[in-house]
Amino acid sequence: MKFAKLEAGGVRLVDVPEPHAGAGELVVRMAASGVCGTDIEKLKGGYRASSILGHEPVGRVSEVGSGVPEFAVGDRVFVHHHVPCGACEICARGDYTFCPTYSQTNLDPGGFAESFRVSAHHVSAGAVLRLDPAVTWDEGTLLEPAGCVVTALHRIGYSPGMSVFIYGLGPVGLLYARLVRALGAAWVGGADVSALRRTVAEAGGIDAAVEPRDASSVAAAVEKATGGRGVDLAVVATGAPSAIEGAIGIARRAGTVNLFGLPGAGSRLDYDLQQLYLRGIRLIPTYATTESDLREVHALRVAHRLALVDLVSDRFSLSDIVPAFARARDAQSSVKVVVTGPAY
Repeated sequence: MKFAKLEAGGVRLVDVPEPHAGAGELVVRMAASGVCGTDIEKLKGGYRASSILGHEPVGRVSEVGSGVPEFAVGDRVFVHHHVPCGACEICARGDYTFCPTYSQTNLDPGGFAESFRVSAHHVSAGAVLRLDPAVTWDEGTLLEPAGCVVTALHRIGYSPGMSVFIYGLGPVGLLYARLVRALGAAWVGGADVSALRRTVAEAGGIDAAVEPRDASSVAAAVEKATGGRGVDLAVVATGAPSAIEGAIGIARRAGTVNLFGLPGAGSRLDYDLQQLYLRGIRLIPTYATTESDLREVHALRVAHRLALVDLVSDRFSLSDIVPAFARARDAQSSVKVVVTGPAY
């Protein structure tokens, strides 16, 4: 079967053996998998945690191993690629995405494959989510990034009525904006260099979408919305260190900055730490998502509280994985790129 593999700074389609389900395992025939910003960072060499591409896959169960009575061949599912051990002190605190085991687990051989094996640990940990009939394949690929937003909101202590500004209106930034809007944000603004993504943001209900290279436009939008107080929550949904500086600058006193986007390896922040101290700014990094938060996102979609499908701008077949990644890197012409497989 075909599998998209990271090789020497690029992606290449290779032939690998078909996987088979052992005891407690599943095999899923891939229908679709989104191209994520972390996939692009892996191609650029700026992501150290994993070299496996594709972590937003949906598909149909094609083989069920012994001891898995809850699933059957033909079930439409989303599969979460990472699961924690559930036994260490980090898991005991509820910080599941920072469990040392979490980032070491993955799908075999990866999400950009015609079929992939889901380990018994994944199955027993609840990483396989049966999709509601109303959730399309395209929408299913957005559950993982949306789940990352929900995990972030839980970690930072988000509450309805907050004012929120998001640097970076790529797919995850747009999902962030839509989720805080669905969960009762008083005002939501954002910035992105892509005119297309600013347009999509405004169409999706964001209150103000501005060009971040014009710092005065960001400041003016925030000042108008908050009366000069600053936003309760400033989100960095991009890896650019300059966006972190901007977010700190527009957060209110004792406000929160969520470091949500992946910085490139070796990125540095040069900032006056005394200003952080005197203004009481909380810098909270968040990473990945959990099974319970994925189910929360799925429920929001089923209840029609979260719009997803219009964020998919492009679809490429697995055989066109190289141009798919090229399009995903072009923020001026794409929003979310989805790679489709044999079950689509």
